[in-house]
Amino acid sequence: MQDVLLALLAKEPAHGYDLRARLRAALGPLGGDLNDGQVYVTLRRLEKAGLVTARLVGQGDRPDRKVYEPTPAGRERVARWLADVDPAARPAPTDLYLKLVAAASSRLADPVDIVDAQRRELLRRLADVQRAALAEPAGSGPALLLEGAVLRLQADLRWLDACAAHWTDRKK
Repeated sequence: MQDVLLALLAKEPAHGYDLRARLRAALGPLGGDLNDGQVYVTLRRLEKAGLVTARLVGQGDRPDRKVYEPTPAGRERVARWLADVDPAARPAPTDLYLKLVAAASSRLADPVDIVDAQRRELLRRLADVQRAALAEPAGSGPALLLEGAVLRLQADLRWLDACAAHWTDRKK
């Protein structure tokens, strides 16, 4: 959540309510599970860590709002996060999707490039698992387990294809 909020703030300073609304819009029906307080707690943690600064902005007859923006350290962290492809992790679709939304929103990275990097890593892992599967006797327990890993990686690759198509269409 921290990296997503930092990336959304990299586009423009915002207050917690706006960030929450942008996250809910990006997640669609899945955004209903977003805990409202989580955004504010995360913003306070980012501020304590020196990754964002906050200032009060007057609103006339309404209470002042606290508006956040990333510090240089926060921007650097976002850039690292957007470029990161963890070979040991298989990101949950929601996590990767939020990374793509944040990249597009902040214009700090091209979502299609992120998808391509993730695809390369999954293809490398798929080749490793397929080699291991070929080394196991047919019908063995380990062969069945490896077949499951192959099928999951193939499904992830198909989803990445859909992501690439989506973000390519949005660029047009």
